[in-house]
Amino acid sequence: MASPSSSPSFASRLLAWWDAHGRKDLPWQRHRTPYRVWVSEIMLQQTQARTAAPYFERFVARFPDLASLATADMNEVLHLWSGLGYYARARNLHCAAVIVAGRHGGALPRVVAELEALPGIGRSTAAAIVALAHNTRAPILDANAKRLLTRHFRVRGAPSQAATRRELWALAEATTPPKRAADYTQAVMDVGAIVCRPRRPRCAECPVRGTCRSLALGEADAPPCASRRVRRLERRRFFVLIDQHGACYVEQRPANGLWGGLWSPPERGADESVEEFLAAAGVRRELLRVTRVSEPFRHGFSHFDLDVKPVYLQLRERPTGLNGEGVWITAGKHRLGLSAVAAKLLDEAVALGSQAARANEGAPGVACCGGGIDRER
Repeated sequence: MASPSSSPSFASRLLAWWDAHGRKDLPWQRHRTPYRVWVSEIMLQQTQARTAAPYFERFVARFPDLASLATADMNEVLHLWSGLGYYARARNLHCAAVIVAGRHGGALPRVVAELEALPGIGRSTAAAIVALAHNTRAPILDANAKRLLTRHFRVRGAPSQAATRRELWALAEATTPPKRAADYTQAVMDVGAIVCRPRRPRCAECPVRGTCRSLALGEADAPPCASRRVRRLERRRFFVLIDQHGACYVEQRPANGLWGGLWSPPERGADESVEEFLAAAGVRRELLRVTRVSEPFRHGFSHFDLDVKPVYLQLRERPTGLNGEGVWITAGKHRLGLSAVAAKLLDEAVALGSQAARANEGAPGVACCGGGIDRER
């Protein structure tokens, strides 16, 4: 294993840099509580701070404490998470809140092992919560810390290998100082995010550049043994049913899998025709007023890309007896969780729906859902 012989000065130099340059006014750093730290750490998994910040502020405004989150409706939790991605985080956050309310008297555990037992909290996240919320020494190994340690000590081996993970955890343990746990934890995160970036690291600004082995060998710009996955491409059609008042029909996705628990216009195979969809959905062909097949757009996930092929179907009136358990909603006037793709499709449907509403103004038909949820009977 690479020797952390420089660890005493490693920690002190990170802390000195953070005192001068670190981030100290992030939303979760204000009015710091264990609950706010926990929510922020879950949001910061796979998400940069600048992206997470507005979501965090909206989320804690609606759910200011663990008790309010534990009693919340999952649809509203997902609604506030819409657009942030990795929605299993939101489901696990809600599930963990229910567990803590029932088993821990509503107070988050202060021990790493007990936090790890909760859904959605791994070893590094648990340690970050303990360190940041209670200023208690607990080494972390998030993506930023991992990258910094890998480069500085020139750790070899694929990150996915158990031996590499053990080596990195040993380095995290050796470099974490006994005091200023909260500040050091934030310092490791900040140096990794701001200076020791994945691409084009700012080595000239790094507080530990003098002992960085990768920099000395000219390898800092490419972390050793970085794993690269081949991205696959999938294609799917989304059928957006729009009634005479501009409301759209959405279905809830299965709890597990892509966009689990979120609501979306019906997703079908890339080659499914309008006629096939209408027949399977139980929509009479004569109800169809206008069909618009829009240009596909690509949406990226962590390991694959999705080509979305939108098909907008304007209806003369809202059908009855649809073959599904969906609901009709109006874009911007609901409290359901939508993926970024679904939100984009519904926003595009607004203009089409407005045109349909004007064309049918005063015509008999099913009453508008009034911005709420009108379940199909």
